[in-house]
Amino acid sequence: MKLGYFEITGNEKIADSIYRMTLEGDCSGIERPGQFVNIKLDGLFLRRPISVCDCEGDTLTIIYKTVGRGTEAMAAMTEGRLDIMTGLGNGYDLSLSGDSPLLIGGGVGVPPLYWLAKELVKQNKRVGVILGFNQSGEAFYEKEFKDAGCEVRVATVDGSLGTKGFVTDAMGGLNYTHVYTCGPEPMLRAVYGAISTSGQFSFEARMGCGFGACMGCSCKTITGYKRICREGPVLLKEEILWQK
Repeated sequence: MKLGYFEITGNEKIADSIYRMTLEGDCSGIERPGQFVNIKLDGLFLRRPISVCDCEGDTLTIIYKTVGRGTEAMAAMTEGRLDIMTGLGNGYDLSLSGDSPLLIGGGVGVPPLYWLAKELVKQNKRVGVILGFNQSGEAFYEKEFKDAGCEVRVATVDGSLGTKGFVTDAMGGLNYTHVYTCGPEPMLRAVYGAISTSGQFSFEARMGCGFGACMGCSCKTITGYKRICREGPVLLKEEILWQK
């Protein structure tokens, strides 16, 4: 974990309520896709955890949805510095991917899969991607994943783009060796029940400190309690215990 200041170099709306922010700073604490950062915002007590979408050199890219005071304040920022904790969470293990990994993201669960996809393509993996949204106006990054060398399918609940339905409805006919996924828990549960291989599931959780001190985001797994912010947010399929 590292703490430092990042300069805002860009901030744009890319879909309904969805923004992409680029920042410049010391990214050396960010080691692998699937990790997140924790951002301090003026006037708010708790930092805001945001997944890393991309990290290259000293450039950090995050994508976020405006859902409250913190993210609404971020959407209005065009310049300045942000106090950011980096290198949080365990991230995805690329060594388990096999030759044909499948990446499944829903909504704001899509961003952490982008850097992952790029790294897997660099390893000459055949990467499949399924992106799920409620409607076409909320969709983003289909082109970016395709440009990175991935085979991409899109599903929307209302059928306005791609397959009508959920991400699991777009899985037909796909052959894959491992699954990486991130999104809301109902989607993760559905993916868990639909896949035929092992996988890595990135969970969302309300966080206090974001680095394991407060124990506020603990969840029970087959190997005991784990903190989503510290031992997670990525859990292996085989260790997940779904709460009723």
